[in-house]
Amino acid sequence: MDFPIFHLDFLNNRFLIGIIAVLHVLINHPLAVGGIPLVALLEWKGTKAPEGQSKLWDDLAFRILFVFFIVTTTVGAMTGVGIWLSASLVNPTAIGSLIRVFFWAWFVEWIVFVTEVVLILYYFLSWHKRSQDKRKHVRLGFILAFASWVTMAIITAILAFMMDPGNWQTDRSLLQGFLNPLYLPQLLFRTPLAMVMGGAAGLFLLPFFTKGKEQLRQQAGRTIGKWMLAWLPVLGAASVWYYLAVPDAMKANLSVANTTQEFTNWYEGLVYLMITAIAVVTAVASAASLGRLKSSSFLSMVPFVILLMLLSHFERVREFIRKPYAIGQYLYSNGLRAADYPLFKQDGLLKHAAYSSIKEITADNRLQAGREIFVIACSRCHTLNGINNVRNNLLKMYGEPPYFVENLRKFMGVMHTARGYMPPFPGNESDADALARYLIYVSENEDVIPGSQTTGLRLTR
Repeated sequence: MDFPIFHLDFLNNRFLIGIIAVLHVLINHPLAVGGIPLVALLEWKGTKAPEGQSKLWDDLAFRILFVFFIVTTTVGAMTGVGIWLSASLVNPTAIGSLIRVFFWAWFVEWIVFVTEVVLILYYFLSWHKRSQDKRKHVRLGFILAFASWVTMAIITAILAFMMDPGNWQTDRSLLQGFLNPLYLPQLLFRTPLAMVMGGAAGLFLLPFFTKGKEQLRQQAGRTIGKWMLAWLPVLGAASVWYYLAVPDAMKANLSVANTTQEFTNWYEGLVYLMITAIAVVTAVASAASLGRLKSSSFLSMVPFVILLMLLSHFERVREFIRKPYAIGQYLYSNGLRAADYPLFKQDGLLKHAAYSSIKEITADNRLQAGREIFVIACSRCHTLNGINNVRNNLLKMYGEPPYFVENLRKFMGVMHTARGYMPPFPGNESDADALARYLIYVSENEDVIPGSQTTGLRLTR
C-alpha cells in the first residue's frame, strides 16, 4: 500500500518475473551448480589418463567449461540481476520483507557470489597456464563448485521460506527464517537435480567435442553416465521427502498448478508422463555408462532437453502452489499483509493507499475507485487486455455480458474458498461494490491500466 503499482497490461507482472527467474534457474542449476563439479571431475580424469590421452581429456573438459563459462557469465548473470529488478518492480513489499529477514544471509551470499565470479574467471583463464600443476587447478575447480553450491543453498532457504515460514511467525529471527520446514527437503532436492542436469548438459555437448575421437567419447560418456546414475537415486529419495514436506494446503493446488485450470483432468496423465521422462533420462544415462551411445546419436541430447522442461515446470508449480501467498501466511500475492486485512475491512482499502487519489468512495467517484481497487488488489496477477485478463475470466464464469453487481459482489466474498489460490478480497462492502461496477464497465468498454512507470507518481498523503 505504500508503493506505487508497476503494471504490464499485456505481458502480466507475474509472467515477467517468471520468464526471468525460470531462465536463470535453467542456466544456474545445470551449468554452474551441477556443471562445474562435472568439469572438475573430467579434468581430474585427465590427470589419471595415460600420457597419450591426458591432453584429449583436458581439451574436452576445457571446451565444456568454455560453454558453461560463456552462458553463466552472460545470460546467467544478467537474469540474476533481472530477478532483483523485476521482483522489486512487481512486488516491492515482498522483496522488502525478505531483505529485512534475510539481510545477513543475502550479505553472505553476495560475498560468496563475488568470490564465485573471481574463481570462475581465474579457473577459466588459468586453465592452460597451470598445465604443469594440474592438481592445484583441479582443486580450484572443486572449490569453485562448492562456492556455486553455497549460493544456491542460501537462496534455497529464502525460496523455501516464501512457501512455509514455519516458526518465524512467532520468533521473527534470521535463524528461524533460515531453518524453515521446507529448507532441507528443497535443498536436498535441488542439489542432486543440479548434479544430474550438469551431467546431462555434459552429455549434450559430448558429440560436438569428440568428433573423430570414438574412444574418448565412449570413455567420457561412461564417466558422465555414471555421474548421473550416482545422483539419480538421491534425487528420487529427495523428491519423495520434498513432496511429503509440502503443506497439504499447497498440495491442494497441485492439479491446477501442473495443468492449469483448463486441464485439471489431465493431472494424473501428466504425473505418468513425468515418471516416463525420468525413466528415459535413466535409460540414456545407463546406456552412456556402458559406452553404448553412438557419436552421432541424438539420444545424448534427450536427457538435457527433458530435464530443462521438467525443471521449468517445477519452478512454475513451486511458485503457484504457495498461492494465495507471496510469503506463506504473512503476505498475500497481491502484496498486502495478512495482518492488515482487518484494518482494510474496517476502513476500506483506499483510505490506506498512499498513491490512491480517492480516500472515500462516493456515487460520483466509485467507477474510478473501482479502477484503483483493481490496480491495488488484482493487477499483480490479472490484466485487462493481456495474459490472465479479467474479461476472459468473466466470460468463463458468467458467459456473455451483461453482468450484475450483486453477483460479482457475492463472488468476491467467497472467491478465496471457491479458488484457494486467490487471496481473500481485502476491502469492505463499499470497495467490493466499486470493484464490481468497474469490472462490469471493462467487460463492455475498452480500458488500459498503464502502471506508474507510465503515469508517474503523485503521493496523496
